[in-house]
Amino acid sequence: MSQATLTVWKFRTSGGADTASRTIQQLAKENLITVRDAATVYWEPGAKKPKTQQLESLTGKGALGGAFWGMLFGLLFFVPLLGAAIGAATGALSGSLTDVGIDDGFINRVRDEITPGTSALFIMSTDAVVDKIRDAFAGQEAPELIFTNLNTEQEAALREVFGEAD
Repeated sequence: MSQATLTVWKFRTSGGADTASRTIQQLAKENLITVRDAATVYWEPGAKKPKTQQLESLTGKGALGGAFWGMLFGLLFFVPLLGAAIGAATGALSGSLTDVGIDDGFINRVRDEITPGTSALFIMSTDAVVDKIRDAFAGQEAPELIFTNLNTEQEAALREVFGEAD
């Protein structure tokens, strides 16, 4: 089994991720990337919170599904708005994600980078060649890459937690 990669491509505009999702869809059709799951986050200037969307058109066999994205995006963008009252639950949640390769450093970096007026494309993929993806974005708004690789055990643990066995 190929190693999974969770890539987060940050764009300086709220519409950049939408354009990039179409590019990734084309790469998947050309078999240059195997997209297991994908979602976008876009944060309009002046909005209090971002909007998120799982990209069903890009979701392949073994997709993690809405529960994974909901948990991740909740931890990234919505929990900080709720304050310390749920701090213990947040600690337990982030601890379980650490076990699958999504650590506090990754969470904090994404949280710091995705701000009002920006967007991001989150892709869970296998067989991804990051340089080919970056090259495919040529001519579009240049994204910033934030990513983490998941080892086989971490990917299996994610699938077990979200009920998506291979």
